[in-house]
Amino acid sequence: MSNLQKTIAKTFLEMAEGLESGSYGIRPKIALTGMGSEHGEENAIAAAQMAAKRGVDVYYIGTLEAPGVTTVMVSNEDEGHKKMEELVDSGAVDGAVTMHFPFPIGVSTVGRVVTPAKGREMFIATTTGTSSADRVEGMIKNAVYGIIAAKASGIADPTVGILNVDGARQTETALRQLQAGGYSFRFAESVRSDGGAVLRGNDVLQGTPDVLVTDPLTGNVLIKMLSAYTTGGSFESSGYGYGPGIGKGYEKLILIISRASGAPLIANALEFAAQLVRGKVFDVAKEEFAKAEKAGLNKLLEARKTACLKPAAETEEVKAPPAEPVTASIAGIEVMDLEEAVRVLWKAGIYAESGMGCTGPLVMMSEANSERSMEILRKAGYVG
Repeated sequence: MSNLQKTIAKTFLEMAEGLESGSYGIRPKIALTGMGSEHGEENAIAAAQMAAKRGVDVYYIGTLEAPGVTTVMVSNEDEGHKKMEELVDSGAVDGAVTMHFPFPIGVSTVGRVVTPAKGREMFIATTTGTSSADRVEGMIKNAVYGIIAAKASGIADPTVGILNVDGARQTETALRQLQAGGYSFRFAESVRSDGGAVLRGNDVLQGTPDVLVTDPLTGNVLIKMLSAYTTGGSFESSGYGYGPGIGKGYEKLILIISRASGAPLIANALEFAAQLVRGKVFDVAKEEFAKAEKAGLNKLLEARKTACLKPAAETEEVKAPPAEPVTASIAGIEVMDLEEAVRVLWKAGIYAESGMGCTGPLVMMSEANSERSMEILRKAGYVG
């Protein structure tokens, strides 16, 4: 057969597969390890068949066979994991979906869920792995990782929100500095009346942002709950799993699912992997890291490291000014920095107290001192 005939034959084959699956173009080759699931291999092979019908060329690693799926026979879970790595490393497949994988420090996974209130999809950055040993540095990186995953999945201009956990306000300040430096992205706006880019439980349920930034432990809890809230937790039925490992210079497409993941979710994870292949996720990652670094990402992270080396609290004794009614408040200060921020105002002759509101920690002062207090705390780096 001549090259022309082969090209024509390949074109007609792709058209036939497209008519059957509804998906045209390349069929990404994605491996799936099926052994080790709490729901048995039958659950995993069923997922492989579902994904194959959606235009994914699935290489099932296990002991079962099914029409439309290529089975790579192995005798146990350990052997299956080694075979998966071999297929990915050799380029025989474009990526893999598996139940565990040891990502290096600096790489963490971006999950994808369908939120219950409005059925919106949302990326959770991140859900497993460790972007950084420092919480805030990790969350700054997670924002970039989430943007990469969203863009490679077809969202051209994803919105970014930060979950109201420890480090959220510092992360917001850093991301706004990155934005001011030229890294282009949009902040989401909370559905709550006070708005803002720091989001709460209502926003999680409604899927307010395209990308929800948090630490991986919190992200892991969220994705488990959002994937299995209709089943009591034993069967993850909704969403796309814990997602791909993303990190600077990391170019191995491995997506994580749970041992409790059901066939519908696993099929979605395989389709997610195929979307990332088609969306050229590693090219997107290079482009986004380059943009973020040009906007000052490395300087921000370095400044964060320097700040972490400083003493946690002032050693200088500061006496509180005479007490007065505190009817105004400033939010957006990390709980660990709260007492320090109060002392900064005392030192400036302003009476202040610490408190906790429904949106988090507060520094409270009189209405008359509100504007001046904001200027002082902003200059000292406690608020953005």
